[in-house]
Formats: sequence, structure tokens, C-alpha cells
Amino acid sequence: MDHSGHGMMTELPPFTLSRGLEPSFNGFFLFACLLGLALYGWGVARLVARGDRWPVGRTVSFVVGVLTVLLVMCTRLNDYGMVMFSVHMVQHMVISMLSPILLLLGAPITLALRALPVAPRGRTGLRELLLKLLHSWYMRIITHPAFTIPMFIASLYGLYFTPLFDHLMGSAAGHIVMMVHFLAVGLVFFWPIMGVDPGPHRPGYVMRMLELFAGMPFHAFFGIALMMASGPMIGTYLDPPASLGIDALSDQSAAGGIAWAFSEIPSVLVLLALLFQWRRSEERQARRKDRAADRDGDKELEAYNAYLASLHTRRG
Repeated sequence: MDHSGHGMMTELPPFTLSRGLEPSFNGFFLFACLLGLALYGWGVARLVARGDRWPVGRTVSFVVGVLTVLLVMCTRLNDYGMVMFSVHMVQHMVISMLSPILLLLGAPITLALRALPVAPRGRTGLRELLLKLLHSWYMRIITHPAFTIPMFIASLYGLYFTPLFDHLMGSAAGHIVMMVHFLAVGLVFFWPIMGVDPGPHRPGYVMRMLELFAGMPFHAFFGIALMMASGPMIGTYLDPPASLGIDALSDQSAAGGIAWAFSEIPSVLVLLALLFQWRRSEERQARRKDRAADRDGDKELEAYNAYLASLHTRRG
């Protein structure tokens, strides 16, 4: 099978876009990413100013997560994603699977809850609104596995194998909606699984692993379907620019291979994070039990001595 589309990823020839969607599209994501970095930086600065600590690793993770969104949405990579299915699939996989994991490891909700001021009694501030949203019925629904897993799967089959994808790719607004959807679905799917930030659902570690692997096979099936197709399946990429020198079917096969292979990498990252969290949780529980045993040890000894004294008294 020809996978020449992979070679195009390293050194792409120049071409001219005809739809003119990029300026408003890139500007939207650039503004959103810079705003996210600014708000996160404000939160960290506020904690540091009052003497609180915030893990450097969380900050690094969040910044890298934002940079991955900037990389795939605000560079020439996005331009080629408009005309090459394989490049678009790289964008999709990064913004729906890698970026959400990195952003969630940054614990932005926890940071917001710690940094936002508490409103005076009888009033509602941003912190109180955030808490209300976290405990709302809406958040309970969109973060429940019965919703997140089907939505995660539908973002592949219900989008690419229907005319909806071609319709969204036809306008800047549609393109923005699609990419925001990919990011949002990734965030709500991985949020309960990662378990870093507080949320409506906090399943146990075994259940989190089951939720993680529930959606992964569908990525593989999706990729295989693209690779084994006898003809191009996506109308948007039927006629790539001649200057690129690529074949639509080979490019689709490369996109399928990317979808198949890429799903494994985030799964391993999340699994390692879960195992690390599980180990730390067990260590914390062990320390709590040891402290409880230390506190109760004298009481148990006193009770035992009192029991021996009562036996001695009875014998006397």
C-alpha cells in the first residue's frame, strides 16, 4: 500500500489556497490561546503573591498544551490541512487527544478555584459561578461516560462519513466550530479519566482505565476503514492542488494510518498518569493509616492495661 502521503509531512511544496478562510480562523485561535495563557499566568501569579505554591509541572503542561493548539491551528500546518487529508488528521488527533490531556494536566479549574477571590456573604462572584457550574446537572450529563464515549466516537464516524464534514470545511465559521468541537470533546472525555481537576464524576482508577480504552478501538477501526477504502471518501480532499503532487487515495490512506497509530500514544500517556496517581493515592492512604495507628496506639495500650488490671482485681 502506498503511504507517500507521510513523506509530504516533512517537506511540503508551496501552493496557493483559493478559499481565503485562514485569516479569521487563525486569528480566533491565536486570541483564544493568548487569553488562556494570560488567565493561567494571572492565576499562578496571584497564588505566588500570597505565598502559596503551584507545581511547576502543571504550568509547563498547560503551556505546552496551548502551544500544541497554536502549532496545528495558527501555522502553515493548518493551511495544508485545508487541502491534505493526512495533515488535517494530524490536526484532529493533536487537538482532540494530545492537547486536552496536556491542558487537563495543568489543572486549570483547580487553579481558578484557588486564585479567584471569595465573594462577600450574600453575593455571587466568579468563583461561586464556577462552583455552581461544576455541580450543575449540565456538567453531570456532558462528563458522564454515557455521553462522552458516544460523542467521542460520533466525532469520527458521524462527521467524516457524512456530508457534514464537507459542509463545515466550506466556511471559516464552520471550520472554527469543527475544531472547537474536537477540543471540547477531548476535554470532556479525558476530564473524568484524568481526575486532576474536581468534577461531577470521580470514578475509581479501574473504571477510569475502562473508560479510557472503551473509545480507543473505534479510532483503529476508523483508520482501517480509511486505509482499506477503494476510493476517496471525503469530498473536500478529492482534488488536491496539482502543485502538491499527491494522490487523493494515497493521502487518505496516510490519514487512516495516522488516525490508527496516533490513538495509541495519548492512551499510553494517560495510562501512565493514572498509574502514577493510583500509586500516590495508595501512599497517602498508607500514611493516613500509620498516623491514625500512632494516635490510637496509646489508647489501645491503655485499654489493654486496664483489662489486665480488671482481671487482677477479680482474682484478688
